[in-house]
Amino acid sequence: MRKDKKQVIGEEISDDSIKLFLTVEPADATPPSLHKLVKAYRGLRVDDFERFVGFFVAAGHDLSAVDAQGNDFVALIQDQRNAEPYIDVIKAARG
Repeated sequence: MRKDKKQVIGEEISDDSIKLFLTVEPADATPPSLHKLVKAYRGLRVDDFERFVGFFVAAGHDLSAVDAQGNDFVALIQDQRNAEPYIDVIKAARG
């Protein structure tokens, strides 16, 4: 990190900033809903990801979207070290 940049930890993210993850589109054949979930997972803390999922569902996106290999969001991230709380959010949203 550059010396003139201050690291910000724990700052509240606005709803509008979280909703920006709804606008990202894939550059390949990945289903848009799956792409949005992965990008939000990579860019948001779990509490913010939970808020994102609410906006995601309200916008009519698919929590069960799968890629060409048949992998859904949970399958794509389940082997990652910090994935469990994000998976719990998705499972709760699916009902």
